[in-house]
Amino acid sequence: MGDPSCLNSPRRVLSLSKERERATIDKFSGFAVSKENSPKPSEVYGFVGSISTVVAIVLFLIWAYIPEPWLHSVGITYYPSRYWAFVVPTFAMVTVVLAIGFYIGLNFMVTPPPTSFNAMFDEYSREPTTFADTTTSDQPIEPLSDIGINKINDLMFNSAN
Repeated sequence: MGDPSCLNSPRRVLSLSKERERATIDKFSGFAVSKENSPKPSEVYGFVGSISTVVAIVLFLIWAYIPEPWLHSVGITYYPSRYWAFVVPTFAMVTVVLAIGFYIGLNFMVTPPPTSFNAMFDEYSREPTTFADTTTSDQPIEPLSDIGINKINDLMFNSAN
């Protein structure tokens, strides 16, 4: 540490600022709190969301399956009709099934039939171009193109013979 220029180097300043960030003193507790080990907001939201989901499911099951006299004896007298305990999950399941069916139907509608040339060619298809055959080793790289179905069939089925 005899060299005073080492104190002003950017690396030294950065390490000093990181040391200050690591051990900041919490104003309320008076203890050093490390920012490296603190939970991320997404972790906190996930934890709170999972706990609230479990609590909501438990409350729903209590409301749906415990008999009314038991709820009245505990002091719970204001709650929705039991009809909704059956209807809401049923509507949700039917909605999901219909959405999946609708999605599959849309895909069938926009897919061309197998005999259509649109299944093989579209506006982005590129026909291979032919080069002037040169005998030198400095041949250019062929431009990007699609391989024709006849060449694929020839390579797959005729090369085995």
